[in-house]
Amino acid sequence: MPIVVTLKNLLEDHFIPEAKLMLITLLTCLLLLGFFITKRTSRSQGVYLLDFACYKPPDAQKATNQFWVKKVEHMGIYSEDTMTFIRKGFRKSGLGDSTYFAEVYLKQDFDPCLKETRREMEMTVFGSIDMLLAKTGVQCEDIGILVVNCSIYNTMPSLSSMIVNRYKLKEGIISYNLVGMGCTSGLIAIGLAQNLLQVHRDSYALVMSTEGITENGYLGDNRSMMITNGLFRVGGAAILLSNRPSDHHNCKYKLLHTVHTNGSSSNPSYNCIFQEEDEAGIRGVTITKDLFKVASTVIRSNVTTLGKLILPLSEKLRYLTNSITRKLRPTANIQPYIPNYSKSAKHFLPHVGGKPMLDKLQENLGFDETAMEPSRMTLYRFGNTGSSSIWYELAYAEAKGRVKKGNRVWQIAFGSGFKCSSVVWRAMRTVGYDEMNPWTNEIDGFPVNVECGDGPLPIFFEPSK
Repeated sequence: MPIVVTLKNLLEDHFIPEAKLMLITLLTCLLLLGFFITKRTSRSQGVYLLDFACYKPPDAQKATNQFWVKKVEHMGIYSEDTMTFIRKGFRKSGLGDSTYFAEVYLKQDFDPCLKETRREMEMTVFGSIDMLLAKTGVQCEDIGILVVNCSIYNTMPSLSSMIVNRYKLKEGIISYNLVGMGCTSGLIAIGLAQNLLQVHRDSYALVMSTEGITENGYLGDNRSMMITNGLFRVGGAAILLSNRPSDHHNCKYKLLHTVHTNGSSSNPSYNCIFQEEDEAGIRGVTITKDLFKVASTVIRSNVTTLGKLILPLSEKLRYLTNSITRKLRPTANIQPYIPNYSKSAKHFLPHVGGKPMLDKLQENLGFDETAMEPSRMTLYRFGNTGSSSIWYELAYAEAKGRVKKGNRVWQIAFGSGFKCSSVVWRAMRTVGYDEMNPWTNEIDGFPVNVECGDGPLPIFFEPSK
């Protein structure tokens, strides 16, 4: 019998009438099932980013690194050795002298109480959402999904309830409040909103990413807990997603891929960033000596999974050839081939977890200085604003006029757990001038040369555990 047999011959020569009917019915069902699966798959990819807004605090909250060092000196709680350590940390942090501190730390005698923390949250959250609604023109009553993420600050009523109350969102709104998930929680929130948009048709999803600084400054003497003081600053971002087909034509980006990796099952991973009290009972976030090893493992796993989705065929073949050769010739000492991820995304926007982390990512993934510029400049200008930092980076690329129609944008974030998330977008249009972009009035002054000195940050270099 020939290898290829037509359906007609198969039915005429090999089946009785009843069997023919059953086969035709089965084939029809399979075709219909395939049609609906294709239709559903096609629909599931239709998640669009209409716009986003990054909060820019008032100029009165700007402060230099030297201001904070003097403030700490005035408190008189640290030895001279510790003050030397703090000065060295600021010098190598990659932060400039125009980042934004929480209001409470700018006062002569500060009291980081709950009232001050709530004020910080209201200014950041409402400031971001007000801008976003003004940019998109979307009415509050049309928002059907709300996802808020803030890692350390957690209160009652929740931040999501605070937003529902302020903007009088409808009673049936689907709302989530994510806490304790580290700096990757912003992209986890995007993934959650994406899943919800697969179920609820013709919906808008509002995502709010921020972090609370007021209550979380560490005033103890444990060096491994001082990173929050050296890197974290005030900031937040509001993002509006949609699955409405009509928004295909007026959105900025289309969501292509989300990849989430959770390494919390490993004890070193789980413990490497840990909120706890020090020996004196002062609460802070401990960074252990396992951080870079753990981060490398989890980020590599995330990037490898994403690579299967976005790497060009040429890079996949090089990687496969290298892997096979290394297995066939184990004694040849052939180095592993690291794919060039710069061929997969025009814009690479990693979370600004600190200068050492950015250096490692650049080295391992093959991106040049131009690709790393939005991240380094965001760290310099705004500091580490937690999960929202990746949106300040995208705003930088937009303000520079670099985002063109068809460009792929790769955001990657990582944080406690240890977790890593990647999100890939495609620009649906060339992004032009935006007066509400936090970089607009100062973008011509960037990039700047950031002098950080050589060597790793002492914060990472001398952990206590």
